[in-house]
Amino acid sequence: MTIDRIRRIVLMILFPVLIVLSIVYLAGVSRETEEDLRASGTVEALEVVISPEVAGRIEDVLVAEGDHVEMGELLVRLDDELLQAQRDRAEAAIDTAEATVSSAEINVELLTLQVELTRRMERQTDLPNREDRWQASMPVEFDLPIWYFDKAEEIKAAEKEVDLALEALQDEQEHFDTLLGESTMDDLLQAANRLADARIRFTIADQVLERARRARDDAELEQYAEDLFEAAEAELEAAQTDYEQLLSEKDAEDVLEVKARLAVAQERYDAARDNLARLQTGDYALQVRVVERNLDQAQAVLAQAEAGLAQAQAELDVIDLQLAKMEVTAPIDGVVVTRNVESGEVIQPGAVALTLAQLDDLNITVFVQEDRYGQIHLSQTAIVTVDSFPEETFTATVTRIADQAEFTPRNVQTEEGRRVTVFAIELQLLDPTGRLKPGMPADVEFVE
Repeated sequence: MTIDRIRRIVLMILFPVLIVLSIVYLAGVSRETEEDLRASGTVEALEVVISPEVAGRIEDVLVAEGDHVEMGELLVRLDDELLQAQRDRAEAAIDTAEATVSSAEINVELLTLQVELTRRMERQTDLPNREDRWQASMPVEFDLPIWYFDKAEEIKAAEKEVDLALEALQDEQEHFDTLLGESTMDDLLQAANRLADARIRFTIADQVLERARRARDDAELEQYAEDLFEAAEAELEAAQTDYEQLLSEKDAEDVLEVKARLAVAQERYDAARDNLARLQTGDYALQVRVVERNLDQAQAVLAQAEAGLAQAQAELDVIDLQLAKMEVTAPIDGVVVTRNVESGEVIQPGAVALTLAQLDDLNITVFVQEDRYGQIHLSQTAIVTVDSFPEETFTATVTRIADQAEFTPRNVQTEEGRRVTVFAIELQLLDPTGRLKPGMPADVEFVE
């Protein structure tokens, strides 16, 4: 067998083997290419901007960049001199309000005792009336016994009668005024007024004469008193005559009727008031009502004083709240990454004083092309490498997958790359050693 023939035989045997190996290799390379999904991003940390809620002059900044702080730790203190002065004034106002409340409480207590004392005295005074009440005689027109209605019911009825009697009196007075307002009654009204004056003058003169006659050495007194009496008597007769001459028979009847009706209405009103006053004894006495109203007024003053105290306390609470805002504390555990203020500066609400970062809660956002998007799922593990530690790897976990596509961010260098449709993937980095820092470029390889 020649060497050429041997070569041909070897080639015939090796060629299929080489083809198979090539297919296997290419298949492996293709599978590796399909499975290896890589992306790049920048390490990020949760950052919290620290800003005061109120304006003020910075008294002290208690941290520097790079300092580790704990949640609640004091970071910045603002000048609170003005607020402290306002607080002192608010405390003084509270002291005054408390004194006013105390005085009002004492007044209420005293008036409460006075009400009780007055009630006891009036009940004691009313005791004979209560004892005689059941034995009092009743008009024959009354069917029910005297005890059937209690005092409250009787007082209510008596008050109603007073109101009705007053209305009737006002009606009769209006009728009388209407009659006297007629033009034919002008002279009669003047004559009636003259007659009324004459009657009073005569009555007084008669009393003076009677007293003069009883006096010692009354000769001169009696003479002058008789002169006064005779003059008054003459005026009364003249006024009476003048009045009668002006009255016709019908006018006399009309005037007499109106006068009678007015007199009866007046007497009804007076009698109704007297009856009401007779019933207003004991617990219903007017003196009891007076002290009860004084107690009501004192209780209103106490309520007003308590409201003033509550307002003063509310103002103090507001000042305390403002004082609390003069101290800016850390809302989270973290590291001070930026410090923008110094002591003595005046800062406005919302201005950035410090920035804190949580270095133990790092994350990274990468963008994956649309055709590889389906290969990633939540909680998937990824291997992260950074240039600062080329020989080491870090672990990350997928925490969010964007549900909408977007174009590659503008920080991509080429225009063609920026036209690619991608999905944002957020991962949480695990770095218990604390070596990773925000801003480090990182490469991510997703692992199945």
